[in-house]
Order: sequence, then structure tokens, then C-alpha cells
Amino acid sequence: MKQYINTTIIALAVIISGYLLANGYKNRAKVSQSISVTGAGEENFSSDLIVWRANFSKKDYELKTAYANLNKDQNTIRKYLISKGIQGDEIVFDAVEIQKDYFNEYDENGQLRNSVFNGYSLTQSLKIQSKNVDRVENISREVTELIDAGIELNSFAPDYYYTKLATLKIKMIEAATKDAKNRADKIALNAGGALGTLKSAEMGVFQITGENTSEDFSWGGNFNTSSKKKTANITIRLKYDID
Repeated sequence: MKQYINTTIIALAVIISGYLLANGYKNRAKVSQSISVTGAGEENFSSDLIVWRANFSKKDYELKTAYANLNKDQNTIRKYLISKGIQGDEIVFDAVEIQKDYFNEYDENGQLRNSVFNGYSLTQSLKIQSKNVDRVENISREVTELIDAGIELNSFAPDYYYTKLATLKIKMIEAATKDAKNRADKIALNAGGALGTLKSAEMGVFQITGENTSEDFSWGGNFNTSSKKKTANITIRLKYDID
């Protein structure tokens, strides 16, 4: 009787183990029946906001004279910009930076021997922010005309922005999601199955690069401001069950 009971217990253990192994394999196979796909959204657009910066300087031994000359140049620059079609409220002049210049004298050993005051250097920066991108862009290239008025205006390359990025981003997310789902549908169909429940969705980094440039994407997201025409990219990763 004891031997019979032991045999029965062993048989039951084998049956239960077999069931558990088969069920585990079945569940594992079921879990693996999923698919992950990445869809992309891309949009070309033109900037609708430009920011242009420049600065100008004056120097004199008398601070009052240097400031008066700088203020005269500021008025001339403002009149010039307005004559070119820039609105007065689009022009912002920053506070004047004042620096004392010295001429240093050194001995034969390179040691400073004396510093002689060499006048005051005054510098003022200006910024133009406008939605008239083409006009400001052209002016930034034509400011050399101020040289005839005795003004040396240092012009910097404009920065270009887009004020409707939020709307553009939503549009691109929709396009990338649709692209990902189409890819998943085709893969499932070719595999003889059909898409099941969406398990997860992850959005990639939003990238803005210059149109038709070789700029690299960055992990934190690229945000080009040097190109008027830009290209925005975004990716969406979807994971589906397969029926």
C-alpha cells in the first residue's frame, strides 16, 4: 500500500509539472506576440519671426562728449531703420556700456611699468524683433550704408523663430502616429495576423534643423535658429498586441 501511494504521488507530480511547464510556455509565447514600430513625422516651414542684433561704439577722453556722440549715432540709426520700414516699437536700444581704456607700458622684462588713461569707450546694443522677416533680413545686409554717415554698426546674423510651434507639433504627432500604425498593420498582415490592443506609445525628441542641411539630431533635441527655412522632425513608438 505504501509503495502504491508513493507511485501515485510521483505520477501526480509529473502530471502537475507537465501542466505547469506547458502553461508557462503557452503564456510566454502569448507574451511574445507583440510588435513595436516607430513612425516619423516631418514638416518643412518658414520662420515667421526674426530677431536681429547689432551694436555701435564711440570713444573720447571726455565721457560727456563720448556719450553725446553715441546718442547722436543712436538717433541716426533709428531714423535710418524707420526709413527702411521698421516700426519704432520694434527697435530696442539696450543700456550703454562704459569702459575706461588704458594704454599699458612694459619694461624690457615684460613687467607692467605704467598705465596711461586712453579714454572712455561707450558701446550700445540694439535689437529688432519683427514678423516682417524678409524686410529685416534685407536691412541686416544693407546697414553698411550707415558708414556714409560715419557710423560703424556691427551687424550680427539674425535669429529666426516660428510662433506656431505648438500647433505644428500636434500636427506632426498625428502624422507620426498614423505612420507607425500603418507600418504595424502591414507587418502584422504579412505575418498572417492582425493588430490587437495598443499597449504603449512613446514620443521621441522634437527636432528642428535647417531645411536641406546636414545638421545632426541631438539627444536633447535640436532647435535651429540660424536658418529661415526649417524642417521639424518627431518620432512616435507604438507597441501592439498581435491577434
